Amino acid sequence: MAHKPPRLPAAAPTSGDAVTTLSFADYLKVFVGLLAIINPLGVAPVFIGLTRHHTPAERRRIAKVAALSMTLILLGGLLAGESVLAFFGITMASFRVGGGILIMLIALSMLHGQESRARQTTAEVQESAERDSVAVVPLSIPLLAGPGGISAVIVYAHLDDSLGHYLLLALNIVSMGVLALLVLLAAPALSERLGRTGINIVTRIMGLILMAIAIEFIAGGLRELFPVLA
Repeated sequence: MAHKPPRLPAAAPTSGDAVTTLSFADYLKVFVGLLAIINPLGVAPVFIGLTRHHTPAERRRIAKVAALSMTLILLGGLLAGESVLAFFGITMASFRVGGGILIMLIALSMLHGQESRARQTTAEVQESAERDSVAVVPLSIPLLAGPGGISAVIVYAHLDDSLGHYLLLALNIVSMGVLALLVLLAAPALSERLGRTGINIVTRIMGLILMAIAIEFIAGGLRELFPVLA
């Protein structure tokens, strides 16, 4: 049987030429990475705008459906993402580079305090405003569980094949869903207390973290594609 080379995490510290297991600190980095990519606080003003004509009960229902949908979508990416890539013949190294570039574009928009067009275009924003139900589209997809978040989950899933690794990633995703729900439920109060300026400051900080993650994704993918760079 051919020896299977160890997988190197894109955003975890390395020791020598390989990483044996991921530590608690590594999974904490995964949580922070997902938090920066999903950025539920940055979605709060959009949630307020899309639900301004809804009753408080309807807002709560929309928040619950959006958070649940986001969680299920990311769990789907965790479980089936690599299989989809294999079906289309896409290597993980190439996907890391492509996903890193996408995340970098999102990070650049966040650093400028703007919503990335990689998540939602102007035409999609206008179409969303005309929808009766906004919980799944656009709140869940593409705002919360957008291409960047799905890409990150697939890359993180590639770090290890063990059941424990998948369970810990699933726990991270479920925790992120609970956090997103709490932020959306508290969106009016948070927006009033922080203001647009406060939310933009948090978004820029998340953008800076996201930029670092994107660079590590790209560097990890390039090292696999071109071993001479290692």
